Amino acid sequence: GLSPHSILRLKQEWADEYQLWRCRPFTERYVYVFADGLYLNAGLEAEKTAMLIVIGVTADGRKDLLAMEEGYRESTASWAGVLRGLRDRGLLEAPLLAVADGALGLWAALDQVFPSTRHQRCWNHRALNVIDKLPRRLHAEARKQLHTLYAAPTRAECSQLRAELCQRLRLQGQADAAACLERDWEDFVAFYDFPEEHWTHPRTSNPIESIFAGVRLRTNAAKRMRVRENALYLVFKLVTRLSLNWRAINGPNQLLLLIAGERFVDGKLQRQPNTEGLAA
Repeated sequence: GLSPHSILRLKQEWADEYQLWRCRPFTERYVYVFADGLYLNAGLEAEKTAMLIVIGVTADGRKDLLAMEEGYRESTASWAGVLRGLRDRGLLEAPLLAVADGALGLWAALDQVFPSTRHQRCWNHRALNVIDKLPRRLHAEARKQLHTLYAAPTRAECSQLRAELCQRLRLQGQADAAACLERDWEDFVAFYDFPEEHWTHPRTSNPIESIFAGVRLRTNAAKRMRVRENALYLVFKLVTRLSLNWRAINGPNQLLLLIAGERFVDGKLQRQPNTEGLAA
């Protein structure tokens, strides 16, 4: 076991390491960002502590932990503070795509700080929201249909499948589920404008959810931490250790094409015809 003096020393070391990390400047370009709120049993308040977390994908496909800050739930003001902190430390070029669940605070904050960043909402979360509005007898079939929908090879086919499913749901008297599926539709099909090799990453927030599954496993087993800052430093140390095993995204060579402004339609690169030779 560790002596009280050793525990205090470790806490101070973690605090110093975290403060140094959160003030570091950014020099890399980040093409994608994944954002989520992690809730922990910490502090003396009745509500759980919210950790607002952002992970970025660099131009060579690596995943970096960009931000980890305490926030009031997942409010617009809290997320805007996190995003402004990234911008002020050197993340001047807006990410091309942000991936997260349906937390409205993040999307409103993105529109304030990085208005050109496209939105991609998590299909897993939307599927759960739709299924929650259905009677249990329809759950299995709905899951299969929703998976087929977001696995469609083109945006047009995905939209057609959605229209058919919504019509079927309304005929079954499930108008609330249909309306849920239709809401914010453009934020669910943005991934079609990016390389097909990348689709497995932005269609859901699994890249960040899987990372913090390990954190939740360790923190949920512990008693409630009385000091919120101690919870923050503990999670920071856990994540930095877990980050050593993070896998780069598929098709990293495609990221440079995105940065260069190349256009993708239904995941396929749309090369502009070379007209110089014809003009000569």
